[in-house]
Amino acid sequence: MKTSAKLFFIITTVGIFLMLGYYFAKPFWVKKIQISSSDAGQAEATLTIGVDSWAGYLPLCSGEMRKRLLSKGLLLQCENDNGNYAERMQKLYQGKLDFAVATVDSYILNAAQYDFPGSIIMVIDESKGGDAIVALKDKISKLDQLKTKQGWKIAFTPASPSEHLLKSISSHFDLQAIRNKKGAWRVEVSGSEEARKRLEAGEVDLAVLWEPDISKVLASEKMVKLIGTEDTRRLIVDILVVNRTLAKDHPEWVKKLLMEYFNVLKFFRDNPQSLVEEIRSQSKISEEQALQVLKGVRFVNLTENARDWFGIPVNGQGKDGLVSTIESTVEILLEHHDFKQSPLPERDPYRLQYRTFVEELVSDLTQFGNTSEQLPSGSGGGFPPLTPEQWEALMEIGTLRIRPIPFKSGTMELDENGEAELDLLVQNQLYHYPNFRILVTGHTGSRGDRLANQELSLQRAEAVKKYLLEKHNLDTNRIHCLGMGSERPLPQDPGESERSFEYRLPRVELKLLAPTI
Repeated sequence: MKTSAKLFFIITTVGIFLMLGYYFAKPFWVKKIQISSSDAGQAEATLTIGVDSWAGYLPLCSGEMRKRLLSKGLLLQCENDNGNYAERMQKLYQGKLDFAVATVDSYILNAAQYDFPGSIIMVIDESKGGDAIVALKDKISKLDQLKTKQGWKIAFTPASPSEHLLKSISSHFDLQAIRNKKGAWRVEVSGSEEARKRLEAGEVDLAVLWEPDISKVLASEKMVKLIGTEDTRRLIVDILVVNRTLAKDHPEWVKKLLMEYFNVLKFFRDNPQSLVEEIRSQSKISEEQALQVLKGVRFVNLTENARDWFGIPVNGQGKDGLVSTIESTVEILLEHHDFKQSPLPERDPYRLQYRTFVEELVSDLTQFGNTSEQLPSGSGGGFPPLTPEQWEALMEIGTLRIRPIPFKSGTMELDENGEAELDLLVQNQLYHYPNFRILVTGHTGSRGDRLANQELSLQRAEAVKKYLLEKHNLDTNRIHCLGMGSERPLPQDPGESERSFEYRLPRVELKLLAPTI
């Protein structure tokens, strides 16, 4: 090759590389110039949070939050990944995110493979009506029908709070078909809107939805809500997770972010219309829809984070609600074969949380306000007494899963194993449904005197109620007892011997009831 040709080739190659370098470097330099010549350039650091479009995360990424944090020398950036939890946890692990929001279940599911690269430092909110299972009324009108009817299909968003709600309900109400991950019942969709449209078109019999799709679909008389998170406790809980390295190297940044977040919550509490407008602006929905969305979210303030979730005593009270939620979530995930064994480090839920920041902030509560008026819906007022006719008119939600409750032979007295089963029932199931009334029904085998069987079954039901009142302090007006004797036997399984069938008949069942909508 001639010298001139070589020179032309070299110049051309260098020129191409310079052009490519300019093309790829230009955004970086433009960004750098913009930051250095603006208020953002005065920030000490930039904090990046991985989020999605759930309304509960809105205060964290609001204009008010960014403004307040910038005044403290920190620039806040929120990256919306549209609910890609796996990618979010990977970025947290890689250090590409400083913080990440998640539900407790999605964090455990997606962060376990990275040995939990973040610490839970705050509970953001709890779903209180923002999620629900809705059905075509003429196909499925109550949860227990999912145990007996065949051929039904459910539309839901996989790897989301919707799927966790479905798993939780399946575990608590013994809906065994839903545990089959390859079952024909599964109709996986890309979001609540698609699930709603499938339900409205009759392509599925049920759908797991979130707002505003719940309100939209329930406008039709053809639809019925089987259960919603307004009547649950600590099933779908949103948390803020901080990268462990950042928490160790720059705890002052983490504390500033939390302090300003709780101030922003107080601001929106005092100026509710500002929050409505923020939701309307970001979600492109009407004011009515924005208000409905907010009804489904219960934000957790500083006092409640400390007292109810992190076990930090406030006025002498403190409960480890977050640890309990982690443990119950792991049990559900294990039952549905998401893990072969507990994914928690050495089975210790405390390794996932870091309460120090909340503990330091709670020492000066007055500047954040104590929103005691935001107590959960089931925490006050109790249950007024009902007449037998009013009990009869209540709507059945479903029958709780419970193993046989042993009594001393031929008596109405619970034995130690029976008491232990009831303790587990309260801890693992009843705890999550504080707003429902409870119908306790006793049943006997088919042998013996009919009236004697009826009396014995009623006495056993009342013994269960007595134990729940005395040991677990449940409201006496919340529980109603019936003795069915041998009038409502279980269906006999195909090929089941008479002896085995007769053994299963004596039992106590607990159904959850609610006012008819």
